[in-house]
Amino acid sequence: MSDGVWAAPGRVNLIGEHTDYNDGFVMPFALPHTTVATVSRRNDGVLRLHSADVAGGAVELRLDDLEPGRGPGGWTDYPAGVVWALRDAGHAVGGADINYESTVPTGAGLSSSAALEVVTALALNDLYELGLQRPRMARLCQRAENEYVGAPTGIMDQTASACCTEGHALHLDTRDLAQRQIPFDLAARGLELLVVDTRVKHAHSDGEYGKRRAGCESAAAALGVPALRDIPYEGLLAALDRLADPELRPLARHIVTENHRVERVIALLEAGEVRAIGPVLTEGHASLRDDFRVSCPELDLVVDTALEAGALGARMTGGGFGGSAIVLTDTSQSATVRTCLSEAFASAGHKAPRIFPATPSRGAGRVS
Repeated sequence: MSDGVWAAPGRVNLIGEHTDYNDGFVMPFALPHTTVATVSRRNDGVLRLHSADVAGGAVELRLDDLEPGRGPGGWTDYPAGVVWALRDAGHAVGGADINYESTVPTGAGLSSSAALEVVTALALNDLYELGLQRPRMARLCQRAENEYVGAPTGIMDQTASACCTEGHALHLDTRDLAQRQIPFDLAARGLELLVVDTRVKHAHSDGEYGKRRAGCESAAAALGVPALRDIPYEGLLAALDRLADPELRPLARHIVTENHRVERVIALLEAGEVRAIGPVLTEGHASLRDDFRVSCPELDLVVDTALEAGALGARMTGGGFGGSAIVLTDTSQSATVRTCLSEAFASAGHKAPRIFPATPSRGAGRVS
């Protein structure tokens, strides 16, 4: 018998890409796709991890042996890192048997790793009565990914999985974790947001992600600010003139304009002008493609094809170099957009994309 079942969702980021590790603004919402964990306590100091979605048997790790750089690698480093982060922060976490099942697509830029981390943290928080609030859990999950797994990710993915609410997008200030739930009911407006999983992930993505983050930090240091978030949109041109390194200018331009796009989308949604966010999404893609240089031919094909098929807007979402794009379209136009995308991928010789509607869903919670 298990002690309980928990679930945590993947996420789609509506707007605000690569801004989270620059102390900026993001606007994700939770997907209905979740990672489910069935958990039982153990009193022998062992963490036993098993996934129904990964070949091979269970992996057993001793709690006292958990330490960055000493894990077996692979998917188990994510939940093991969460346990390490909880214990390293002084929380009395004991052993556990955890069995995972997930419907969050992996490698699609939809935060399957954050769902895995958050569901683990939430289950252990409940089972061991740690009393952690959701933002603190998200921070510990981020630390697990940064220090235990070794991925330099920001705070957005974990916070989205932990804190999103149904029918809303989450406006998150990644500096102080201030949150606002912004109503985002597309169906009521006759609209649909499609996720297009290109099913590709280019091999250089991890190293390039780290280079972008380092470049942003260098630009902030050169401009004498804590983070690029501190450069106001109105002062962007003057800031760019002060950057001597031509490689840093486009990185800074993307971050400052992307923060401004988040603010524009919020204003439009609050004014009820949901259709008008489409061009802002497309602007964001151009910035990610040309200034931040994290797009790829497959993502560009999605955006170009969707717009030609009558979509209101489209952009890549996630870290880039593959993964997914989002497409805002009238519901009446959705079938046409899907058909055009499938045909374009077939004509280009690409694997057929996975296309599904994204419905703003609830964040992590206990199932039973």
